[in-house]
Amino acid sequence: MRRLNLIALLLASLALSGCSTVGYYWQSVNGHLQLMRAAKPVPDWLANEATPPKLKERLTLSQRLRDFAAAELKLPDNASYRRYADLQRRAVVWNVVAAPPYSLTLKTWCFPVMGCVGYRGYFDEAAAKAEADSLATAEGLEVSVYGVPAYSTLGWMNWAGGDPLLNTFIHYPEGELARMIFHELAHQVVYVADDTMFNESFASAVEKIGAEQWLRTQASPAARAEYEAFDARRRAFKALTQTTRQRLNAIYEQKEGLRHDGKGKLAIKSEAMKQFRADYETMKRQYGGDPDRWAGFDAWVAKANNASFGAQAAYDELVPGFEALFARSNRQWDRFYDAVKTLASLSVAERRRQLATP
Repeated sequence: MRRLNLIALLLASLALSGCSTVGYYWQSVNGHLQLMRAAKPVPDWLANEATPPKLKERLTLSQRLRDFAAAELKLPDNASYRRYADLQRRAVVWNVVAAPPYSLTLKTWCFPVMGCVGYRGYFDEAAAKAEADSLATAEGLEVSVYGVPAYSTLGWMNWAGGDPLLNTFIHYPEGELARMIFHELAHQVVYVADDTMFNESFASAVEKIGAEQWLRTQASPAARAEYEAFDARRRAFKALTQTTRQRLNAIYEQKEGLRHDGKGKLAIKSEAMKQFRADYETMKRQYGGDPDRWAGFDAWVAKANNASFGAQAAYDELVPGFEALFARSNRQWDRFYDAVKTLASLSVAERRRQLATP
């Protein structure tokens, strides 16, 4: 049994980001072990007088969300998100993504179990930045490093307590906390090797639909209003970035009808990025509100490049197709998951075709 548990742990580590060197493999295993050791059952935190009241409130909410996920969304009812860990840092891992100067197609790393994915994760931010610098210098790629608040071990670690709640997201607003938990649990329902966009778009669709169902039936008017205000900004931002991705793809692919007017591709790309940032500032003025609420978007826009646009596409591109599939499944979660599993058995091209069909 111990040997089987060790194998499960190693596979879970590979599922995190994979490994191509002994050093990388060790940081994955060691980082995950530290996370597991820090996690304690939620009832222990609630019973501890030293636990801050605000944290107790959030942990109690998380368990309501966890129960709702299993009962109403038909997501796995297992050990995941029944424990909590304070990692004393702002992210659990830092992902490195990279893309060529004239493409939004992400560089991929291929690993056992996980297959090929468009990112490489590190438990240490400095190590992630060093990897990004190396890719930029050695391969001439545009790179992005971003903190990740949670990741899924795809159910491999449920024997050891499952994926824990973390300080990196436990204080999110109610709707966003719901989205986070539902998203990560969705990865335990369906996961396809070698298709990051399918996996992430599916989980993003589950989080979106699931959070809306939670807010509609379980949340207070204040929580619903808070969510709607943030989600309006998010929807506007995603629409803007999607338009920019389409513009950049047209430039890179030199599609028929695109007029270069004698300018080089670099100049046209620079104009597109300049227009993106100008349009973003216009959008901010239209929505108004507290400037602090735009801080996360501001940081993304300031560093936006092919790598960050490519990473965003993986989470957004196929979501409308999954939402349409949910509607065709009569909004019944079991039927929806069965339909997604059927898609997962098809080729990548056929999955894309069916998800693009209204």
